[in-house]
Amino acid sequence: MVDDREKNYETMSVEELQAELKRLKESLRDLEETHSFTFGKTTVHIGAERAQAMQEEYEEECALYSGQIAKIEGILKGKGG
Repeated sequence: MVDDREKNYETMSVEELQAELKRLKESLRDLEETHSFTFGKTTVHIGAERAQAMQEEYEEECALYSGQIAKIEGILKGKGG
C-alpha cells in the first residue's frame, strides 16, 4: 500500500527527494508486476466481484503512486535536480 502519511516534499533535500522518487518508482513497478502475475500468468480462480475489487484497488494504488511521483519530479525540476 501507498504510505498514507502526508509527506512535505517541499522541505526535503534534493537527495531525499531522489531517494523517495526511487522508492516510489520501485514500489509502483512491484505493484504492476504483482498485478500482472495475478491476472495474467496464473490460473488462480477468483470470483468476478473479487476480481473487480482487486482491479479497482490496483488502479487506485497506481494513481496514488503516479501522483506522488509526478509531484516529486515537479519539485525536483523546480530545484534544478
